[in-house]
Amino acid sequence: MKILIVSRSFYPINTPRSFRTTELVKEFSRQGHDVTLLTVRNEKEHPAFEREHGVTIKDLGPLAFSDIDTSSSVKAVNLLKRAARRGLIQFFEYPNIELMWRVKNKLREESGYDLMISIAVPHPTHWGVAWARDKNHPVADTWVADCGDPFMGSDMDTFKKLFYFKYFEKAFCRKADAISVPIEGAIEAYYPEFHHKIEVIPQGFNFEEVEIDKEAYNPNEVPTFAYAGGFIPGMRDPRKFLDYLAGLDADWKFILYSRDRELLEPYVKKTGGKVEVRDYIPRKELLRELSRMDFLVNFENSSPRMLPSKLIDYYLTGRPVLSVNGSEVDTEALDRFLDRDYSHKFNYESIDRYRIGRVCDKFLQLCVKS
Repeated sequence: MKILIVSRSFYPINTPRSFRTTELVKEFSRQGHDVTLLTVRNEKEHPAFEREHGVTIKDLGPLAFSDIDTSSSVKAVNLLKRAARRGLIQFFEYPNIELMWRVKNKLREESGYDLMISIAVPHPTHWGVAWARDKNHPVADTWVADCGDPFMGSDMDTFKKLFYFKYFEKAFCRKADAISVPIEGAIEAYYPEFHHKIEVIPQGFNFEEVEIDKEAYNPNEVPTFAYAGGFIPGMRDPRKFLDYLAGLDADWKFILYSRDRELLEPYVKKTGGKVEVRDYIPRKELLRELSRMDFLVNFENSSPRMLPSKLIDYYLTGRPVLSVNGSEVDTEALDRFLDRDYSHKFNYESIDRYRIGRVCDKFLQLCVKS
């Protein structure tokens, strides 16, 4: 088939949506399909990717809108910048709103595809596809709007989306032939009139591509554990967990690969360096680092509408996982993990459904249905 994928995020970016896009592009091409990707092209990395995987990467163009830098040594300036940033997001979906025009204009140049998959977040990617697609110019026979996270129905943000954005969401839901979400619980985050279009297609990974010798693991001298990802205060919140750790006399080391330094730095100081914050690193390198830990930590979302995709990466490392409820820490389970008793570890179910080949097949079945 001739397949077009539209996404803001792609290799080498380290985000769940980038991983989603990258894995789909590689697997569809491996299966023998003619794959074109429309994204923000990286001239340093993407030409080699095209040659290696036999795909075509087209450019959305450099984005003109940039996020507001809220870092400032002056507290009043910092607060002002944060207020401006939040206001622009709330009222205009800035800076991601630019993607709506970018995608619409570029899709006017594309046609003749069997299947088009647009990937969000950000959701203006879908809005741009909906704007470009009509009866005279459908771009593809089938359009699947893939939604990693909900938009209007999201309950993971302190601020609710303003009412008028529902018209953007309903417009893309109305035009899309199918809407894909990663878990069953996400369906309720969308307007009921579109539930019949929704298909559950989980995040997919190539398990065979990960080169980790699980037998090479050696216990660390001091219980050492890690987490990789972002936080949302009140929603995916590590503070009660860290407060409990900080009060323990035992030796331990907690390494967090996260950009939320402002939230975590007080604990770095409070624990005398037992909490260590590191920058994000490429996924394959991260998996190797995580495979050397005694165990890994998953902070659960407070919402049943979202499931952290990092759990699949955790599975690939072969290390036991302590899943933590941010609102009420199971101190007994944590104490056992620190004593190297992993009987309370997270249990994976139906892991084969996350294999990228099966995920791509589910998208292709949607094309056949239409």
